[in-house]
Amino acid sequence: MLTHEENELITRIGSGTAMGNAMRRYWIPALLAWELPEPDCPPVRVKLLGEDLVAFRDTQGRIGLLEELCPHRRASLFFGRNEECGLRCVYHGWKFDVTGRCVDMMNEPEELSFKHKIRQPSYPTVEIGGVIWAYMGPPDLQPPLPKFAWTQAPATHRHVSKVIEECNWLQALEGGIDTSHAPILHRLLVPTSKRGGLNPTTAFVRGKAPKLVVDLTDWGYQYSGIRPLGESEIHIRTYHFVMPFHQIRPSLTDKGFPGVAGHIWVPMDDFNTMVYNWHYSTTEQPLDEEDRLERRSGNGPSHVDPATFRSKANRQNNYLLDRQVQKTETFTGIDGINTQDRGIQESMGRVCDRSKEHLGPADKAIIQTRRLLLAAVKTVRDGGTPQGVNPTYYPLRASEGVVPRDADWREILTPEMASAEILQTV
Repeated sequence: MLTHEENELITRIGSGTAMGNAMRRYWIPALLAWELPEPDCPPVRVKLLGEDLVAFRDTQGRIGLLEELCPHRRASLFFGRNEECGLRCVYHGWKFDVTGRCVDMMNEPEELSFKHKIRQPSYPTVEIGGVIWAYMGPPDLQPPLPKFAWTQAPATHRHVSKVIEECNWLQALEGGIDTSHAPILHRLLVPTSKRGGLNPTTAFVRGKAPKLVVDLTDWGYQYSGIRPLGESEIHIRTYHFVMPFHQIRPSLTDKGFPGVAGHIWVPMDDFNTMVYNWHYSTTEQPLDEEDRLERRSGNGPSHVDPATFRSKANRQNNYLLDRQVQKTETFTGIDGINTQDRGIQESMGRVCDRSKEHLGPADKAIIQTRRLLLAAVKTVRDGGTPQGVNPTYYPLRASEGVVPRDADWREILTPEMASAEILQTV
């Protein structure tokens, strides 16, 4: 467990907080690229690390990410006109380019204009893998671009979505990197069920409680859940945690082709998280429309309002919990694997009180995550570079399989996971 002070330290991410300062040293997903579909399209509101921002794609296709309120009289630039390489406030006509430079003042005579003195706070952006990423830290410390392996997959083989989760980013992240819960919370009770969940006949669900192996790396850690299967075999499922909020895990497409998937838990503020969900095919087989609907996960348009990115199953309607389904088809009675995650994680409160927890060996990865985050806070405070900034995470994938008990599972699975320089096993 954490002390109350430690819990506050790594959950609070607003401007000037220690964890917020550490977060700003990384590239952060700001919005999906399709939200700004073409030059001079309508701007979009963005909430990141407690800041209210507005994003726009200018006439040349460049992305601007500015503080939302106009520096003149503090009107929202969301209502602005996106025209001729700038976003113009409709209140008095002040116009800003993608760097935040004021380029025009309609309400001031040209000879009295002081536009050269005005600069709206802005953040650099880059569009990679269908996501627009922002860097909110010191300009001279900007890290290498976030070229994760999934961002380099062809658009035909890759899919990204997002959904708002109404709780602090850390409990959402900890739920995602907790391998011991998955075959419990997400299991189906009958193998013929068409609902989202894990088939009870799979090795992942049939295996006993896992032993966790956590290998520390320079980006975070590689971790594995090892589950006994009978007398002669074990099931291994490997993951990666990349600082400060990325998970990479093995996956299958809806057609059963191998792939890799993961989440990014991006803090909007202390009480809300934007969860980015991505997956891609690692074969020549592209994703089809069914893969992109994300029916099993509960992240697709049938489960999430595409205009607001809010889940249709939510705290107000008890996540559409069906007690009859809970008795006969799924462990929870909630439809959608990630809907189940959101329901349980939000049930812990807006900010979980970790001082009242009772952790065990199955929580080894959670414990290590907290240590890494606390270390990152200290490193940034001391003027250093936190883990996960260097591009060593670029090739990472993930894998799972059933192997003989006496086999070297690292040797078998490492080629599929991409090799990692293990600093220490804990």
